[in-house]
Amino acid sequence: MVTALRLDIEYDGADFAGWAEQPAARTIEGVLRDALDVVFQVRPELRVAGRTDAGVHASGQVVSLTVPGAAGDLDTRRIRQSLVGLLPKDVCVRRVTVMPHDFDARADAVSRVYDYRMLTGMPSPLRRRRTLLHWGPPLDRDILHACADLTVGQHDFRAFTPTDTQHVFFARTMLECVWREDEDELILRVEADAFLRQMVRVLVGTMLECARGRREVGSFAALLAGAPRSAAGPTAPPNGLTLIAVRY
Repeated sequence: MVTALRLDIEYDGADFAGWAEQPAARTIEGVLRDALDVVFQVRPELRVAGRTDAGVHASGQVVSLTVPGAAGDLDTRRIRQSLVGLLPKDVCVRRVTVMPHDFDARADAVSRVYDYRMLTGMPSPLRRRRTLLHWGPPLDRDILHACADLTVGQHDFRAFTPTDTQHVFFARTMLECVWREDEDELILRVEADAFLRQMVRVLVGTMLECARGRREVGSFAALLAGAPRSAAGPTAPPNGLTLIAVRY
């Protein structure tokens, strides 16, 4: 008998080569499976809601797996405590929940939510791993808001993902895309049914080009109709990006 579990996890991705396990690289999936192997004496296969890239963080990542044993015999509090003790300090399992046998953290998700944080004031050593530092002329906030508004709805986002990709379909539905200010930080909140690889970071990089006067808002709008990757702007660094929630 096996039981399906949901793990809600948080991690600082700065020192990881991304989510996906790979040989000779430190990954979130790798260290999590190592800890699970100790707790359950089996190295389980994991399903993750969002396969974050190297350097990207998460405060609301969700993982599903099946483990040996009946649900009534599992002490989720003890499992969580054991995993917290085994995992490195930059990864934490915040919650363990018994789920229906067919729960799939990736397939069952209806949307994912990310924040991209940018520091617009003086450099902050304490926040350098979690924010992009903007150092230069002020950004045009109205243009940032205009670009964000344009992305809401269903579009072909192929301009915002690397050309060398495993994606087959490029249409995604953006449910929310809003810039807000929090003291000396600018934060982009995006929610979509799913995201292409590096999609948020290329959106940020291209919006910043517009806000710096290097690109017209009209050209940004044209990118949402399936333009090639070469037509969009640079990929923003990963350290400003955090997966904050997964909706079910």
